[in-house]
Amino acid sequence: MIISDRLAQIPESYFGKTMGREIEHGPLPLINMAVGIPDGETPKGILDHFANALYQPENQKYVAFHGKVEFKQAIVNFYQRQYGVELDSEEEVCILYGTKNGLVGLPTCIVNPGENVLLPDPGYTDYLAGVQLADGIPKTLPLAPPYYLPDWTQISNDTLINTKLVYLTYPNNPTGSVASQQVFDDAIKQFKGTKTKIVHDFAYSAFGFDAKNPSILQTEGAKDLAVEIFSLSKGYNMSGFRVGFAVGNKEIIRALKKYQSHTHAGMFGALQDAATYALNNYDDFLEQQNIKFRNRRDYIQAQLDEVNIPYEPMAGGIFLWLQTPPNYDGEQFVSYLLQEQSILVAPGIPFGQNGKHYVRMSLALDDEQLKEAIARLKSLQSLYHQQ
Repeated sequence: MIISDRLAQIPESYFGKTMGREIEHGPLPLINMAVGIPDGETPKGILDHFANALYQPENQKYVAFHGKVEFKQAIVNFYQRQYGVELDSEEEVCILYGTKNGLVGLPTCIVNPGENVLLPDPGYTDYLAGVQLADGIPKTLPLAPPYYLPDWTQISNDTLINTKLVYLTYPNNPTGSVASQQVFDDAIKQFKGTKTKIVHDFAYSAFGFDAKNPSILQTEGAKDLAVEIFSLSKGYNMSGFRVGFAVGNKEIIRALKKYQSHTHAGMFGALQDAATYALNNYDDFLEQQNIKFRNRRDYIQAQLDEVNIPYEPMAGGIFLWLQTPPNYDGEQFVSYLLQEQSILVAPGIPFGQNGKHYVRMSLALDDEQLKEAIARLKSLQSLYHQQ
C-alpha cells in the first residue's frame, strides 16, 4: 500500500468511513440519528439567488483567491449586527471551503513540530488529524459533566508553556453544552501574553436554547490571540454548499490565507453570492432554526425524564449526549440499538476518552421520526434500571 508515514499515523476519519455505508439493522425501519446534517431544506430565496448567480459571466471564470468584496463585507456586517464585533474585511476575515478545511488546516499554518495543541475531550473528532498532519503533539483538555467547560488549573504548567494552540467548541459537539462570555473571558486571560493561540469552532452558533451563544471575539482583547470559525452549514441548512469563514486575529488569518492560496484556487463565485445573500437576509431564519431545535430538545428531555433515562443537559447545538446503560460502553450500545431498535447513533469514544460511556444522538430528524425514535428508547428503560 502506498501511503506516507505521516498519513499512515492518522486514524481513519470516523464519519468519513461511516457516512454513506450500507447499514445492517434490525426488523424495524431504520432511524438515522448519527449524523448532524440539518433536516430542513435550504431557504428558497438562497437557492434562487444561487441559481441566478450561475448565469453571471463573472462566476464562470476564476475569481479572486481570497474572496469577493461583497462576501467579505457581508461577513463584517453580520458580525457587527449579531455580536457587536468590528472586523476588518481584508485583514481579519478568511473565507473557508467548508469549516473542516480551516479547522484541520490551521495547525499546519501556525504550529511547529513538537509544540502542544490542546484538544477538548469530548470534542469534534477531526481536530486530531490536523495536529498530527502538522507534527504537533496533541494534549487533552478534559471537559467534565454536566457542563463540559475548561478548567485551566487541570493542565500542568509544563504542558501549558509548550502549547501553541487551543481548540474550543461551543455549543459543544457532541455534548450540547454551551459557554458563557465569562468562559471566553477566562480563556483569553489565561493565555494573554503567551505564545498560545485559540481557535473557537462556532459551527452551531445559531442554536442556543436558554440564551444567545456569545462569540469569543466579544471578549476584550480576544483578537490579540483568537480566531473564530463560523459555518453556514447548520443554521442556514446549507451543509452541501461547504461554505464557512474564519475571523479574528490578523496573524492567524494571514497564515490561513497563505495556506489556502497554495491549496485552493478561489471559491466558486456563485457559492459566494449565495452565502452573501444568506448572511444579509436570513437573520430571522436563524431564529426559526433555534426555536425548532429548542422545541425538539424540550420534548426529548421531557420524554427521557419520564422514564429516568440519564443524559447530559442540552443547552445548545443539535445533539443529545446520552449515557449508556450499565454494563454497556458506547460502541456496545450502538450495536444494541442498531440490531434491537433499528436506531443508528454515534458512539462517544471517537470524540475522546471521556465519551466511552455515551452515545451522541442527532435531533436533525422530522418530528414523526423523532417521536418514534424516542418511543423506542423509552422502551429500553429496564436496561438502565436493572436490579
